[in-house]
Amino acid sequence: MAYIDDLGEVRGLIQLYIDGANGDVGKLEQAFHPSAWMFGQLGTMRLDFPITQFFEMVRATPGMAGPTYQAIIQSIDLSGDAGVAVLAETDYLACDFVDYFTVARIDGRWQITNKTFAHTGGTPPG
Repeated sequence: MAYIDDLGEVRGLIQLYIDGANGDVGKLEQAFHPSAWMFGQLGTMRLDFPITQFFEMVRATPGMAGPTYQAIIQSIDLSGDAGVAVLAETDYLACDFVDYFTVARIDGRWQITNKTFAHTGGTPPG
């Protein structure tokens, strides 16, 4: 039963990311560990920085999800207090992505400790 509860908690954590990524930085701050990092490439631009920079980008440009934005949790794999969640997104910044979230239970609470993404389609804006 505990494993199923953990899966539900991590699913809720990823849902916080989905709900926050379009402008609700408070939800993002709930989902991520404050020392988390983000890694990936968008077109020719590397985006490797502390997650707080992503928060600032979302705060400065709310509405990055397009009108047909969708996000689907593809998988969650947990072992004890660690795991990985995979999320597929369409129409975010006019692009498609697959996000790999490393998660950890720290002080009794699941948190995203790392986001690594792959740009899988679409042309990044200007």
